[in-house]
Amino acid sequence: MHKTAPLTFALAALTLSSAALADTRIDLGSQERVTRLFAYPNNCNVICFRDWSLERTVEHYLTQSVQRDGYATATVKVNRDNDKLHADIQGVPSDYSKPLQALLTTGDLAYQGANQLNREGKWAYSWNLFLPLGMALENRRSIQLLHFPPDYSLTQAQDYLRSNTTDRWATLLTFNGIPAEQTPAYQTIVDIAPIAAPASAGKDLEGVYGYFKDYQVQMVKEVTRTGNGASLPMVAFGSPVRSWIEQQYGPKLYVLGLATISPTPGQKVSVLGANHPSAIWYAADKTNYDGDQDKADQAGLKMMGQDLSAACWQSGMGRNPAADAKATLGACTQKWQVTAKKQTCELYFRTIRNMTPEQASAKCNTGEVTRTLRDLQKA
Repeated sequence: MHKTAPLTFALAALTLSSAALADTRIDLGSQERVTRLFAYPNNCNVICFRDWSLERTVEHYLTQSVQRDGYATATVKVNRDNDKLHADIQGVPSDYSKPLQALLTTGDLAYQGANQLNREGKWAYSWNLFLPLGMALENRRSIQLLHFPPDYSLTQAQDYLRSNTTDRWATLLTFNGIPAEQTPAYQTIVDIAPIAAPASAGKDLEGVYGYFKDYQVQMVKEVTRTGNGASLPMVAFGSPVRSWIEQQYGPKLYVLGLATISPTPGQKVSVLGANHPSAIWYAADKTNYDGDQDKADQAGLKMMGQDLSAACWQSGMGRNPAADAKATLGACTQKWQVTAKKQTCELYFRTIRNMTPEQASAKCNTGEVTRTLRDLQKA
């Protein structure tokens, strides 16, 4: 009896493991539906940058999701039954199909909005409908509300999280203690315009948001709520997004301002206003200050303090969604704009001005920069 106990426990553990990581099948729908929801073909202009079939394209994005959810050994196979496609995923929980089905169903709403835009002659030839594919679907930590994905995320990278914007913010999350391999769990993105467009298309997209209202609202409902009913924190990046929050939910949101929204009745989601992750490159461009490099760096340092504080809040709330949002923000601004403001300075010169750590340290010891640092907490 005593000798067989370890074997009994081992068999029980194996049984539990097999039950927890059961296979799942996801019905994707018709070829027409899958083609439009996965923006197929992603990168063809006579010659395909990656000459993938529709099945291979879907497998690519679903594999990104299962890996970002932490199922490193999971496998995805997409098969076709006449006009219908389905995905078989091995190595994930049996209910893993639910969040993906929710994404695709909500994606149908985005297609309807884009189709209406096109019928009214407002769809640009250089735009592509692009849903937030490849995100963590189950083990999310926080939500990022953004404007629109850049076109190269679709056509070149085929990775929604591959852009200058998301790369920079991932780096800020690592400065706040999140391991690099865990940053995708904090960067589940919802764009208010689900359109892959050139990076300069921001102004052109200002008139399209209303066409995607059903999609936007449903996406926020879906992603801010976990499987056990908890609410995840959200960061709203950039003025168009912060204005959308005000229009849709009521609270006026400033940079490093906090609000609480209710995507569903009774739900409370903490939202932090932030700069757009790429705004710092414009703010720190000396051509905006008649070539005055010092003024450009002062503006850049101020924004760097704000951005690090926002990433700190996102990191803290993502680790513990039940934490006090206001207290967390206070601790973060105290750290990056007061206590560790020299580190803020060094990180700015290293990541924005591409200095070596030694050069950045020396730069942050100069008198002019030191005076600027004293004012960071007033940002």
